[in-house]
Amino acid sequence: MAKKSGFARLLWRSLLILVLFSVALVLPFRWIDPPISMVMLERSWQQRGNNYQLDKRWLSWNEIPRHAALAAVVSEDQNFPNHYGFDIKAIQKAFAERERRGSLRGASTISQQVARNMYLWTGRSWLRKGLEVWFTGLVELCWPKQRILEIYLNIAEWGDGVFGIGAASRHHFGINASQLTHWQSALLASSLPSPLKYNPAAPAPHLIARANWNLAQQRKLGGRSWLAALE
Repeated sequence: MAKKSGFARLLWRSLLILVLFSVALVLPFRWIDPPISMVMLERSWQQRGNNYQLDKRWLSWNEIPRHAALAAVVSEDQNFPNHYGFDIKAIQKAFAERERRGSLRGASTISQQVARNMYLWTGRSWLRKGLEVWFTGLVELCWPKQRILEIYLNIAEWGDGVFGIGAASRHHFGINASQLTHWQSALLASSLPSPLKYNPAAPAPHLIARANWNLAQQRKLGGRSWLAALE
């Protein structure tokens, strides 16, 4: 009995240490801009020896055009202002589509994408999915929605070695993010599902169609005022 009790205490202490450690990885970035993400580190490691360089520049929330932020939310997570990390309806819809088509489309929220891009490796496994759920909950608990979106727009991958809306604006259009037009913002946002495949500067017909849909959805949702609840 004493051995079982000792093992239980050790287990609970270990779990507590893991919880506190993970909180320590998340909470400070409510106020501090993260210098790098796990995806950036992984890409750098994979390309070591190939003269690979990260192109990134942090932009504060006030430096990010609101129409660019809106375009990203419309493209990736239209229920972002309302959910707590997981869009249950989108998940149900994705599984229903899987039953019809035999393939599972993505249903990840912006919060989930931030959690895995910041803290996890790429690839698929049950362990990674479980950690994604855990870190998504922590991100939602520790950061306000505006901060989640700010970090997302600064760590999202927009090309080979290109991370964040600031670097993406320069890389694809040769301008600062503050100079992005609504159309350019829609092109950038519409390329997010496959940033290494699409080129916003020379968009294929499919990307043009997605960008037009994005602009139409922005108007349907009420434009920039729709994001006012985040500020």
